[in-house]
Amino acid sequence: MSEETKVEVPEKFKALVEMVEKMSVLDLAELVKVLEGKFGVSASAPAMMMAAAPAAGAATEEKTEFNVELTEVGPNKINVIKAVKEITGLGLADAKGIVDAAPKMVKEGVKKEEAEVMKKKIEEAGGKVTLK
Repeated sequence: MSEETKVEVPEKFKALVEMVEKMSVLDLAELVKVLEGKFGVSASAPAMMMAAAPAAGAATEEKTEFNVELTEVGPNKINVIKAVKEITGLGLADAKGIVDAAPKMVKEGVKKEEAEVMKKKIEEAGGKVTLK
């Protein structure tokens, strides 16, 4: 999205949109999980759109897409596998394959905010991540 598009927000949603605009990326990620659980749906595309919204005002020279690479597993391999499974949406065996093959790309071409959330999740699980 090289050009910022103007979206007209209906009056009934203005307060909600203003609240979302003020939220941090981590809070947005948590909100998406809550909504997914509450309604039993997957919000992959809307989550990416929400994560991209804060970047719309960023300088055009700034790098906008990142690759998330798992560089080290660390001592808590099971927790790292769970984090990779959650991030990628893959099954347990496929997530384990990525972790076992470290250093290995977890996701490619993701927005900066989404990449930072992924990095934080993996690092909280005990792994090490490089954003490229």
